[in-house]
Amino acid sequence: MTCWVTVGDLRRMEIIDCVTSVARPIHDFGDEFMSDEATAAVGLRAGFPPGRAFYCRGRFGVLGEAPEEVVRSVQGFLGPGLVTAGWRAGRAVMPAAEAAACYAGAVRQWGRAHIPADVDVEHFNHLAHRLIEAADGDALPLFAGWRAQPCPDNDPVGAAMQRVHVLREHRGACHLAAVRMCGLSARTAMVVDLGVEQATSYGWERPEPAAAQVIPLWRRAERLTDELQAPLYAALTAGERAEFARLVDELTASPVPRGPGA
Repeated sequence: MTCWVTVGDLRRMEIIDCVTSVARPIHDFGDEFMSDEATAAVGLRAGFPPGRAFYCRGRFGVLGEAPEEVVRSVQGFLGPGLVTAGWRAGRAVMPAAEAAACYAGAVRQWGRAHIPADVDVEHFNHLAHRLIEAADGDALPLFAGWRAQPCPDNDPVGAAMQRVHVLREHRGACHLAAVRMCGLSARTAMVVDLGVEQATSYGWERPEPAAAQVIPLWRRAERLTDELQAPLYAALTAGERAEFARLVDELTASPVPRGPGA
């Protein structure tokens, strides 16, 4: 349950409640972008072969020309074979930095098509930028790489989507750290969270159902992820956290079509 404190006309949101309120919408909105055929089409037009090449080379290109085993260890939650194949296939198309820039362009393009027209993206960008800049990037290289990716000021809607993506990478990196700290493998965490069939679709070969004793460990990892993100949201006041949570809900809601040139 979300915890609100009323002081006069001001609605204030506690830190952990803000963390948990925005986590799922940010994750799911990013998932919609990543799985959309329109996103894949951007990669195909850029010369990437069908499959996961654009996804792997673009999303993980912020790490630079890293060896495959380094990319696999940083991203964590995808099966190693999927990442290796995608990274290798994408390497032949363009350098890592160029692929990351192309992927960032796809992020912004998708945002322009899917963020509802009535969202105050300027205010969202102001708050999201403060959150991202306040974050401690130590031990979170994928987040740090995406934070360093240029975000254009002249495209506020696209910039809002890129900041959603960066915040999603922050939570993903924190969650990977939390999972390992709780003694779980990434594969086990994926099976607990998504089930065997879905884990297979994310590249894990022959995953087995999770044993009952690992469920409490996964729940502990979820709580620890929230705690690792808490310093980020402490950068906002209680009132600003309430505003940010509201804006995230609006931004990730069913789209209201944007007009031409919006």
